[in-house]
Amino acid sequence: MNRSVAVALGERTRVAALVPAGVAALSAETPHAVRAAWDALPPDVSLVILTPAAAAALGPAVLDPEGPLDREGPLTAVMPG
Repeated sequence: MNRSVAVALGERTRVAALVPAGVAALSAETPHAVRAAWDALPPDVSLVILTPAAAAALGPAVLDPEGPLDREGPLTAVMPG
């Protein structure tokens, strides 16, 4: 059985809070770092929880299932601001 991974992506202070729940934290403090981390997500990631700043760095297409960032990839959610 394949095991899927949940990842939180964004500012360290926000994503670190999800580690005790078993979510892998990917700290990315700049828009460039966010985009690089998104592009490097491994195929076993099934859920990405974005901070509002990370979502803004990726743009609205990240939440559009028909958008250009769709790669049959992970379910994506944005943390409340």
